[in-house]
Amino acid sequence: MHTLSRVGILSADAEANLTKVAGSILNLFLRCYVGWQFFKSGMLKVSDWNATLGLFQTEYHVPLLPPHVAAITGATGELLFPTLLFIGFVARPAALGLLFVNIMAVISYPQLFKFECPAAINDHFYWGILLVVLFVWGPGQLAVDSIVTRYRN
Repeated sequence: MHTLSRVGILSADAEANLTKVAGSILNLFLRCYVGWQFFKSGMLKVSDWNATLGLFQTEYHVPLLPPHVAAITGATGELLFPTLLFIGFVARPAALGLLFVNIMAVISYPQLFKFECPAAINDHFYWGILLVVLFVWGPGQLAVDSIVTRYRN
């Protein structure tokens, strides 16, 4: 029995519906928040492609990829995966893709660990946690994935 239904505030059905709706709204907020962080970065990359290529040649050291391939892959991931998260379409793979982009950003830019301000690395840590949450719990009811699943069943 649920907590609120035990104390007589809500029936078990009402509490389940509230949890479903509130959880879906929270998931939508998380999808938009974390997606926006990466989308902004992707837009910045494509707004000055020459500067982006320069950064990937001098600052970002992505393992196993040539700098121009890493730049294209990074910018594509930062634009595509957030867009999928925003609408909740293939949201779990999108969250996993962004988690990979996040990990690559940390690995390829070791200066994150050298800054006096721990916020630089902490942001990546928090975004990673949010992406794991979205991957594990899914996008919620306010997502294309959920609509497709409802119509398929």
